[in-house]
Amino acid sequence: MRFIASCELGQRGRFQKGRRWLQGFGVAALLAAAMPVWAIDAIRFSAPGADEALVEALRGASPLLQARREGVNDPQELFAIANSEYGRQVGALYAAGHYSGVVEVRIDGREAAAFSPLELPQDIREISITVHPGPAFTFARAEVVPMAPGTDLPEEFAPGRTARSPIIRDTAQAVVDGWRAQGHAKATEAESRITADHRDATLDALLRFTPGPQLRFGRLIVEGNERTRAERVRQIAGLPEGEVFNPEAIERAARRLRRTGTFGSVAMSESDDIGADDTLDITATLIEAPLRRIGFGAELDTVEGVRLSAFWLHRNLLGGAERLRLDGEIGRIGASSGGRDYRFAARFSRPATFTPETTLSFGGELRTVDVDDYDSILGTVDVGVTHFFSDRLTGEAGIAYLRERTEDAAGRRTRSTLALPIGVNWDRRDSDTNATSGTYIDARATPFLGLTGADSGAQFRLDGRAYYGVGAGRGFVLAGRVQLGSVVGASIEGTPRDYLFYSGGGGTVRGQPYRSLGVNVGGVGSGGRSFAALSAEVRARVTENIGVVGFADAGLVGDGSFGGNAGWHAGAGLGVRYATGIGPIRLDVGFPVRGDTGDGAQLYIGIGQAF
Repeated sequence: MRFIASCELGQRGRFQKGRRWLQGFGVAALLAAAMPVWAIDAIRFSAPGADEALVEALRGASPLLQARREGVNDPQELFAIANSEYGRQVGALYAAGHYSGVVEVRIDGREAAAFSPLELPQDIREISITVHPGPAFTFARAEVVPMAPGTDLPEEFAPGRTARSPIIRDTAQAVVDGWRAQGHAKATEAESRITADHRDATLDALLRFTPGPQLRFGRLIVEGNERTRAERVRQIAGLPEGEVFNPEAIERAARRLRRTGTFGSVAMSESDDIGADDTLDITATLIEAPLRRIGFGAELDTVEGVRLSAFWLHRNLLGGAERLRLDGEIGRIGASSGGRDYRFAARFSRPATFTPETTLSFGGELRTVDVDDYDSILGTVDVGVTHFFSDRLTGEAGIAYLRERTEDAAGRRTRSTLALPIGVNWDRRDSDTNATSGTYIDARATPFLGLTGADSGAQFRLDGRAYYGVGAGRGFVLAGRVQLGSVVGASIEGTPRDYLFYSGGGGTVRGQPYRSLGVNVGGVGSGGRSFAALSAEVRARVTENIGVVGFADAGLVGDGSFGGNAGWHAGAGLGVRYATGIGPIRLDVGFPVRGDTGDGAQLYIGIGQAF
């Protein structure tokens, strides 16, 4: 028996015997339980006249070939799969624009659909699948009425182009999306006339649509909020009630709600009914995330020792998606020189302050630093705003008070400053823990006013990164990073230590000890007023979970704002990555290759790529 693909799209039900076959199958299944099972010898596939791309598509659509790969041998199961082969192959033919194809599925030489439900095969030795694709059809007519202004249709939906069924579906969706973008939320496809002419292998496609009225946003109905106030949900979502309907506004509202971290799930749905004055209500169905979260971290450096960190987070402190985060850290445990470092920080943030895209935050930090050059106690308090211009572009601005007490070879000194930090972050990476493509730019400017023991000036910082992946699944990645910094308007002695620059360690130059490169001012070691660092990595994935990395880093620190008396050093090495659900576990071994700050091999262990 031969099966010919129907010229009417979507009609595939002719490839089964119908209800009678289904009724008999239950009886046959009981009889088959006592029958012996024989392993199948082969499943053969051929598509005479098909090109390589079509053959690959047809093979990929075959449930029988998939069953063979999975080791299915049961005759009854194979028989059922064989009868589903017809529809799958016809669907693949339609997707490639072939509407007069013939599909044959033979079980030991007999057409699978010809078997009676009461005489199912006791064993199967060979199944052959033969697909005769026939000619590829082209569009003789490709028309849409009516269509919203500015709608972009697929280029392939045009006379003379291959009439693939997905193109028709994509065109219909594009037209509906075009009307919805103009505020016609209830636009629908009213009628589709698709006619195949087998004489000249052409297809006529006429798609008609009903746009419906232009609607405006009605109320935002909030459901599922147990601890979060509905009025705050509406403020955060920022859905423009009363304005012309726009699907992008709904997506932006959902992203704002997800961005708070308060909700584990956010689903936005449109009302089925049009309200008074052509308005459309939107429902936000929320599932709130657990209120609290605790996290831990650990890093190992052979010179700087172990660094342990932990945080506690409250996701909805006051019922308005406010976040409170407490961080604690102990560093330089077992360091080869100096003492331990301690850090404690607290930060409160409130989304949708001033605008739905603006987050207000304030916090403070207390930190100690005990290194060879100096000991320091540093405290800061700050308030600022973060504005989300888009999913990838954010800006920050604030005001901060810093007070620092430092003791070094020159004695003890206290500095206090008032700073106005501003910054912009543009993140186009495909992943923030294991990027394989894209770019990342973070630029910061911090003007500061000296209040006690400090000069006035400004600090500038730039961190730029780029990633380029090649090969299958981007298993080979070239990654590069440049860091630049400068302090202008203030002397080294009058600049808080926290604003000066050092080089060395996992964040700048691997293979060189942490903060090993600075400058010398009057016999006193210090950070510099200028800084530059370059890093390059070659990353290769060896297996699904294991990768190797080769890297080279170089850093420069100078006493002037743009160099001056400067020194530089470099390091290089190899690393291993093990992929996990939270990012790759990183193990790097770096060696000094230039400069006089080296101290032998350095070992670095952490989570995520080095940059």
